[in-house]
Amino acid sequence: MTLGKPLRGRRVLITRPRRDAEPLADLLRSRGAEPILAPAIEILPPDDPKPLDAALRLAVNGGVEWTVFTSPRSVESVVARLVVLKFELRLPTLHAVVGEGTADALLMLGREPDLMPPEFTTAALGEAFPVGKGKVLLPRADIAPPGLEDVLREKGWDPVRVTAYRTTFAETLPADAAAALEAVDPDDGAASAIVFTSASTVHGFVHAGGHARAGLSVVAIGPVAGKAAEDAGFTVDAIAEPHTMEGIAKALARLFKGSR
Repeated sequence: MTLGKPLRGRRVLITRPRRDAEPLADLLRSRGAEPILAPAIEILPPDDPKPLDAALRLAVNGGVEWTVFTSPRSVESVVARLVVLKFELRLPTLHAVVGEGTADALLMLGREPDLMPPEFTTAALGEAFPVGKGKVLLPRADIAPPGLEDVLREKGWDPVRVTAYRTTFAETLPADAAAALEAVDPDDGAASAIVFTSASTVHGFVHAGGHARAGLSVVAIGPVAGKAAEDAGFTVDAIAEPHTMEGIAKALARLFKGSR
């Protein structure tokens, strides 16, 4: 292993949406890896923004106690609609976020989070959320599972879930990603690892024809993505700790430490 370049010579498939992939790609390049973009999902605006707009009007007018953001994309989607609605870029609510990346995005609203769980998962966020009464706005992906809303309801809150963005699956993988997946010899361009940053990237990758293969290490950003990968037939070699882009880079470095 070359000092400071623990991933030198490793090709890593990144399944994030193309517009979100570069920060992780740059991080892996700095460690010596050759990232290969294999966007498995695409993020689109909601088909009908009216429910989100109505929820934002409610929040702006003081009808919401908390706003819960479970991804940076949910923050971006809210900011985009606030601009369209000609509202100030702020919400007069308390703010909860799932992790550091979402907390960074929250700065677009001029806020730091009032609540962020020690473990960056929606389950941990639900566990950390206080008992109370009132409405809680949850701008989420159309395909996000309903577990968080159920937990909040059990704690006395009235969750208002609205679709902030849609997730669609890729139909095919880019040619270079497909070639790196099918190759088995590094000298022939074979990928050494694949990174899943959400359950939806797993589902999208499989939908696009992706599959597990011998010699392909699998790193998931957190336990939810890890379980989705296992359910899809992958053997998960590492879960990022913490559940961040930096955690992914560290997990890859640990996997390949001392091996060529």
